[in-house]
Amino acid sequence: MENITEILDIAKKCLNCKHKPCQNACPMKTKVPDFIAKVKTENFAEAYDILLENNAFSNICSTICPQEQQCEGSCVRGIKGEPMPIGRLERFVNDWARENNYTYKMKGQIEKQNKKVAIIGSGPAGISCALELAKMGIKSVIFEKDELLGGILRYGIPDFRLSKTTIDNIIDTAKNMGIEMKTNIEFGVDTTIEKLKEEYDVIFLGIGAQIPSTYKLSDEEYSSIYKSDYFLKKYNEGKYIQNLGTTVVIGGGNVAMDCSRSAVKMGAKKVYILYRRARENMPARDIEIQEAIEDGVVFEYQTKVIKAFGNNKKLEEIECIKTVVEDGKAVDIENSNFKMKVDTVVFAIGLTPNAKLLEEQGIEIENGLIKINEDGMTNIKGVFAGGDSTETKSSVCRAVAAGKKAAIGIQKYLQE
Repeated sequence: MENITEILDIAKKCLNCKHKPCQNACPMKTKVPDFIAKVKTENFAEAYDILLENNAFSNICSTICPQEQQCEGSCVRGIKGEPMPIGRLERFVNDWARENNYTYKMKGQIEKQNKKVAIIGSGPAGISCALELAKMGIKSVIFEKDELLGGILRYGIPDFRLSKTTIDNIIDTAKNMGIEMKTNIEFGVDTTIEKLKEEYDVIFLGIGAQIPSTYKLSDEEYSSIYKSDYFLKKYNEGKYIQNLGTTVVIGGGNVAMDCSRSAVKMGAKKVYILYRRARENMPARDIEIQEAIEDGVVFEYQTKVIKAFGNNKKLEEIECIKTVVEDGKAVDIENSNFKMKVDTVVFAIGLTPNAKLLEEQGIEIENGLIKINEDGMTNIKGVFAGGDSTETKSSVCRAVAAGKKAAIGIQKYLQE
């Protein structure tokens, strides 16, 4: 845990702004000045209560969410100098609670309505929705397609960024609130909207963006060209992919950083990140980029992979082309092609919702995302959605906020 004297000195710099821009910029609307005020007076227990009352995922959000683009990015102190390190203060409070065995007892209500909600997906949106409903006295059951609970938190974010114990603690909190959870049940295969509507009054879809984006590199199929979700799941399950050799990760976001560092830890001989734009265009957080560099990952900017070559389904090399960035777009530089000897390629250029699955269930899609109204309800009455399947600016805290928003919408719907 950090030095308390240093933390107190930092906390005292908070201006406690009247209009609270940091709080307004947080997807969860965390009461930033309020919890920092408690830190100032060394009342860490009340600071923790303020955080957890608003966001059961506080420990996770303080660790992996892009504070520099949200709360810290809106801090008034940042206009002329350094913003308040809000994420650091939030992590300190969570660390203090853990080391002092202090727990926040989430308050639920006795069920007020004889209503049941089916929640598809046990990621941050699904669990957040379930927890908020429990606070309102509304019973929910979570359905998860995998063997273990947690969704992207467990299978998509490596343990060097997010401890599995932290995930388990969130799940235990939900179970202690009386939330039932069922695993190995896949939406669209083992259950459907039509089937769930026979037993449940409302359905919430927190299934996330499930389909990795790729593009064609060859007419041949090579066994060592992977998609990011599969690659990270293998790492997170401890089922390491062997003989990665020289590995190239295509992409520039946090998922690309996770894939590259996972490749290092799975024994890759050399790991490169090839990104088609410049460093300043890279969407990954600075801290994630720096940690990848510290792990030995080599970055090649303004480089696009265009072809793959090999023998007997074994990848041997790739062809790349250099680019120039014009108005944020990567434009190929003529005659700048070159080849690299590689053994493994990982696509980490984004995920999209499973439009085919959703449309088969009667869910309306708009611009590749589930279309929802201001309350989070889809085109089907009583079916709500939130998280990565409904918005492009995905992050854990935004998914948590979407689950919370949907719970409020569900409560409103059930009272009508």
